[in-house]
Order: sequence, then structure tokens, then C-alpha cells
Amino acid sequence: MELDLAGMHQLAAGQGIDPETLDAALSEALRLAYLKTPHAAKHARVELDPRAGSFTVWAQDEIPGEPTEDDPHPAPTLGEEYDDTPHDFGRLAAATARQVISQLFRKAEDDKVFGAFSGQKGKLITGIVQQDVKDTSNVHVAVGDVEALLPRREQVPGERYRHGERIRVYVVNVARGLKGPEIVVSRSHRDYLAALFRREVPEVDEGVIQILGVARDPGSRAKVAVDQGNHHLHDERQKRQRNHEVLRVPMAEHVDPGNHEAEDIVQELHGERIDIVVWSPDIKTYAKNAMAPAVVSSIVVNEAENLLEVIVPDDQLTPAIGRKGQNVKLAARLLGWKIDIFTETRYNETNAIGRGLEQVASVAEVSVDNLVSAGFTTLEQLQEATDEELSEKLSLSDNRIGDLRAAINFLTPVVGESAPADAEDDADKAGEED
Repeated sequence: MELDLAGMHQLAAGQGIDPETLDAALSEALRLAYLKTPHAAKHARVELDPRAGSFTVWAQDEIPGEPTEDDPHPAPTLGEEYDDTPHDFGRLAAATARQVISQLFRKAEDDKVFGAFSGQKGKLITGIVQQDVKDTSNVHVAVGDVEALLPRREQVPGERYRHGERIRVYVVNVARGLKGPEIVVSRSHRDYLAALFRREVPEVDEGVIQILGVARDPGSRAKVAVDQGNHHLHDERQKRQRNHEVLRVPMAEHVDPGNHEAEDIVQELHGERIDIVVWSPDIKTYAKNAMAPAVVSSIVVNEAENLLEVIVPDDQLTPAIGRKGQNVKLAARLLGWKIDIFTETRYNETNAIGRGLEQVASVAEVSVDNLVSAGFTTLEQLQEATDEELSEKLSLSDNRIGDLRAAINFLTPVVGESAPADAEDDADKAGEED
């Protein structure tokens, strides 16, 4: 059966497909097509003859085995091969060949696209917004002849993407899909911001300034942790004192739109505020920097619970928490620690109560652990408890209860009452203001 193998090899070569790959795919496709013809043998192979431009279907029949006492149901054997190429196979063979060529070409093109974009994962690319009336939830971005997908979850709230608009996107993932390579891009990903800094700020790209972390509320605010410790990488351009000008790191609290090297970043983010946070190996210093613009008085580190107790002046509670809790939320995300915020007044009152409990226990010679286990965690609770409750829960004699009462009455005026309720109300309201 004739087939223009030479012509197909020439077409395949133009797409980077070698003859062996084409021949193997074509042989298998023709074999499967033969098996669908009437009276086809169960066992067959297709042999191509590139020189003659033809192919032959070689078939084999099954020959039943002779039963024996030891093997009453022997497996059949295969007979000799014979030419079983159908005489009317030409049209089906030609259609099969076209289909194989089309599939190989599409796969070759998909491989090129996948190969090109797999190297772009984690990088910024620029594309053109395309409208798709059948997919209104997502935005399609044309990058050359390829279309990437900007899903709704990767879009920035409030941004509008107009048909024909050029936008920068961050390549999140490149995968092989049923319809070819699937390229997912983002504008809300936290690493989009880091990639933007690497592209726009030479000192970041060269490693003079390192970005060590990003916490982002897309479209509103972000905190970027930087380390400017690689001074050995300064070139002549940095020696001209530009190392202290780039994004005004470490002096600036946020990206200054007046800084010409940050203009492109500010414009690209459509006004999203960026707080520059100077990284430090000391968690207290790092946390103080991350809480900016709030002023921090002190920080207590609880490593066991991965918790930071941040104490701020009373007038700094609002900026510490931020609008709807944004400042503390981003700081916690950047640091990777849980954060509890206290005003100085509230923290001192709370700790005074705790210290008072310890003093009462010491004077009355009662274990603090026993008090807490019995449910007494404040002086007020001990004051309100009856002698019967103290005797039952703490197993104390009347004399010991008397000693405990004397210690409570003596120390209560010193440590004060429990913290006023309006201190908590102030903390709740602070999240609603900026």
C-alpha cells in the first residue's frame, strides 16, 4: 500500500520531529486502524518502507494447541506471518496518516511552549489582556502566540483589566493539560512583589539588598523584609553612595513615590502601600521593625507558644493594630509568629495582678500551682471565695485559711484591682480606625 513517507518525513523535520518518532507513531496508528477492519487478525504489525513509500500489514493467526493429559487447555501458538494489507485501505490509511501528523505537530508545539514557559515559572512576564465571553470569571493574557490564565483568585481586588491592555503578571505554574500547556499567572501572589523588586531595583537583583520575606494584602498594603548586609557585592555604582538611596533602605518606613527608582513599582501596584522592614536575626528587633509605623515599648518572647507579646505606649494601640487589624496581621504573617498587643497600662495592670497572686501564695505558704489548679487565677477570685470553698478546693485548715485571708487583705491595695473593662474596649475599637 503506497504512502508518501518521504513527504511526511520532510514535514516532520520542519517541526523538529525525527523520522523514527514519526515512523513509530504512524506504524502503531495504522495497526490500530487495521484491527478495526472486518476479518482483521488479532495479531498484526505494520512495516513501513520509506524508500518505496509503502507499508505492509503482516498478520498472524492463532493455532489451537493439542490437548494432553498434562495440559488439557494449552495456549494457542502463532502461525507464520502473511501479508494482510486490505486492498481498500488507502483512504483510511491516508486519513490515519494525517491524524498522526496533526497530533505529532500539536505535541511538538506544546512541548516547545511548555519548555519555554517552564523556565519562566517564578518570573514576571508581560502580556496583553484578552476578553473571553465564554470565561468571564478569569482573565486571559496573550503572551506572544500563547494564552496564559489569570484566575479570579490570582487577581487584585479592585483592579480592572481592559481588553488590549498590557499588564505584568507572575508565572505561578506551568503544567501539561488536556488541551495543551496550562500557564497560570498572578498579580496578587506575594512573590509577584519580590519579583517586581528584583526587576526594578538593580541592587536587589544583584544581591546587595536581599528580600527575605513578603506579607501582602493585595491592592492595599504589603510588608517587605529586606537585608542589606551583602556589602562585599557593591560595585562602582554602589560605591557612589547609591546603596543608601535605593528605596531609602533601611531608613524608609514605606516606599516613597518620590524615589525615582520606586516609581515603576508604585505605578505597577496602583497605589498599594509597601512598608520596608529591615530584617534582623534578633526576633525582638525584627518584630519592632515589622510593627512600624507603630512605636513599640518592649517585646516579650514566648518561644514555647511561638508568641510575641508586643507592648506599646497607650497612644500607639491604634497604629499598632491598624485598620481592621491589617498592620498586626501583616506583621505576624511576615514574622511567622503569633502576636498579642498590649498597651503599657494594660500590660502593667495584668502583670501586677499576676505578681500579687504569687506574693499571696508566698506569704500564706500556699503553692501558686495549687491556687491555679483550684481555679483561682486572680486576687479578686480569692477575695470572693468563701472559707468553705477555700477549705474544700485547697484542703486548708482554718488557721491556714486565716493566714491566706490576711495576705489577700494586705496585698490587694498594693497590686490594685483587676484591669478596667474599657481597656479591652479600646483595643477592639482600635481595629476599626487607622
